Amino acid sequence: MGTRPITFLSDYGYADEFAGVCRAVIARIAPDARIIDLTHGIPRHDVRRGAAALARTLPFTPPGVHLAVVDPGVGTERRPMAVRVADDDRILVGPDNGLLSQAISSLGGAVEAADLSESQFALQSVSETFHGRDLFAPVAARLALGASIVEAGEAIGPETVFRVATPEPTVEPGRVVAHVADVDGFGNVALDAAGDDLRRAGTGAARATVEVAGFDHGATNGRSFGDAPEGGLLLYVDSSDRVALAVNRGSAAADLGLEPGDEVVLRLDV
Repeated sequence: MGTRPITFLSDYGYADEFAGVCRAVIARIAPDARIIDLTHGIPRHDVRRGAAALARTLPFTPPGVHLAVVDPGVGTERRPMAVRVADDDRILVGPDNGLLSQAISSLGGAVEAADLSESQFALQSVSETFHGRDLFAPVAARLALGASIVEAGEAIGPETVFRVATPEPTVEPGRVVAHVADVDGFGNVALDAAGDDLRRAGTGAARATVEVAGFDHGATNGRSFGDAPEGGLLLYVDSSDRVALAVNRGSAAADLGLEPGDEVVLRLDV
């Protein structure tokens, strides 16, 4: 088997060298590894946003090693870990702070896991503030070359992987109570409800009402941004099959004052 590809997601940003030096460490160990940068624009320390983005993107990536670093607890008692999942024998590498949990669930669940705290693959000197460079990147590179989970660290029970508690949407005829899962750079708002949730609630009407903090906003119930007039609010199902809100040529997040975690009530004619 050849060198496996490595995907990389972080909150390191693009102005500093942090993401680049992690890539450099990988290149020295596994020069043939193809590195796919998913994003380094996760808001700083926003584990929930990172978890949502990772789960959303990995199904579209080639099977391999998936490195993710959004790690406000670096240097504390949180575990660094590697997890092998059921689907496609993929391996996820990152902090055990909930960042990997949604992706693990969406990829068939964890079948094997290891604590990397004492990994033999770490760089000789491990900084307590930069595990991305000194621990996660070299471990990801070794796993891409074919090392096993048990070679990377101490085996732990897959069921012990930390999971972030998230609210569940409520679906009933004509009504969906959901929560903001993510806001993209265009101000489009993705909710934690799936397209099937909206269909079960009833989507026959061309209009919907979006309730935020007790205030009602009329919306077009459509399929594409052009279904709403310029400046108009659109309720739709996005490319990841999530119920979403957008403003044609504008920002739904700004117009509605929405941030991740906020509750949104959708009312539809049935």
